[in-house]
Amino acid sequence: MPPLATTTHTTPDTLTTRPRATLAVTAAATAIALMNYTAPMLTLPDMAAAFGTPASAQAWLLNGTPLGLAVLLLVAGSLADAHGRRRIFLLGTLALGLTTALGAFADSTLTFTLARIAQGAASAAVLAGSLGLLAHAYPAGRDRIRATGIWGASVSAGIALGPLLAGALSLVDWRLAYGTLGAAALVIAATGTRTLARDGAPTGKGRPDIAGALTLGLALAALLTALTLGRDGWLRPPVGLLLLASAALTALFATVEHRSRKPMIDLALLRRPAFLASTLGALFTGLAVIGLFSVVPALLQSGAGMSPLASAWLFLLWSGTAFVAALQARRLAGRLSAAHQLAVGFTLSAAGILALLGGLEGPWQRLLPGLLVAGTGSGLLNAALPRLAVDSVPPEQAAMGSGANNTARYIGSSAGVALTLALVTTGPDTALLVTAGLALTGAALTLALGRGRG
Repeated sequence: MPPLATTTHTTPDTLTTRPRATLAVTAAATAIALMNYTAPMLTLPDMAAAFGTPASAQAWLLNGTPLGLAVLLLVAGSLADAHGRRRIFLLGTLALGLTTALGAFADSTLTFTLARIAQGAASAAVLAGSLGLLAHAYPAGRDRIRATGIWGASVSAGIALGPLLAGALSLVDWRLAYGTLGAAALVIAATGTRTLARDGAPTGKGRPDIAGALTLGLALAALLTALTLGRDGWLRPPVGLLLLASAALTALFATVEHRSRKPMIDLALLRRPAFLASTLGALFTGLAVIGLFSVVPALLQSGAGMSPLASAWLFLLWSGTAFVAALQARRLAGRLSAAHQLAVGFTLSAAGILALLGGLEGPWQRLLPGLLVAGTGSGLLNAALPRLAVDSVPPEQAAMGSGANNTARYIGSSAGVALTLALVTTGPDTALLVTAGLALTGAALTLALGRGRG
């Protein structure tokens, strides 16, 4: 392990990386990306009414951004490693600002979904570049643990503030939230241009893995379409055919990556237990946590009759607790490995979700204990995932590691949203029981892999 050069402010490396400025800008951009990601949780009913979106297609209003994220995060990670994390990060932040502002003018389900996919692609560059920049600014040790913990807290902060901002501005017009977030991203891009230092010597070689991105995108689109159609009947032929197509395309993606000279993901990393724990932990975080809580505000509005702003404040209890827990999680770093912290986070999330049973259509006071416990678990997950993402790969593949981690997270969240919306047709408690089971599965897998090495 290299010496903790970042603990002093007098070394040439520290002056070059400007760690504090890097942390501030990347955390702010990440928070804006996640605020944009979560804003539709509160505006979904208004958007569906404005666009005339049928219930069977409403999952796409939520899933546009995670679809773009999942497909392009690995591309963004490999481009960041090859051409510079600062460059990819700044381009992504600029594109996020422009596409988010344009989304405010969408006039149909299709145009809004396309805008959201573009926002997801831009967010991919922001997320992949930001963790790569942090890995360079904080090479190892306590400072890296603190920095990735703060970055994880910015994820929780974005998740918390997005619905609150959208709920407040929806009292005037739901479109205002997207215009405001677009402007904020543009300001951060301008600030980063002036403050972010160069991040080492990129290779300048490599081109986007178009074949890999295309096969992954088609596989995910087939999966999401199958889950969306499943709400009208899981045994119908189109659902089965789409699931088979998704599996075949996933296998094709693995083949493409194995044969590629410049793959989006180095499949040899899958032999590392720590990398598997990071990737599966992110996947089940999306499936069991993000997928469910992306739908909870809309369920509170339709089931309990709450207003958008009231449901946003209640949602803040979960996401705000996650923010605090992520900030405090660094105190566990010396006593718990990242993989074991994931297992604890999943277990608490499952316990909190089970405590919500019977409460989503009743008095809101019944939800308070479950939201607090689930929020604590989510915060532990958000703090552990970025730490494990960069620690589980060689330093020169840091952006690829963060890209793989976030790709798995948003594949999981996309599938989780579609699955939850399909399950709630039989009652919200069905969705709660399934997601709690998925969380416990994530705990078991990460705990088992945490005992391995590498």
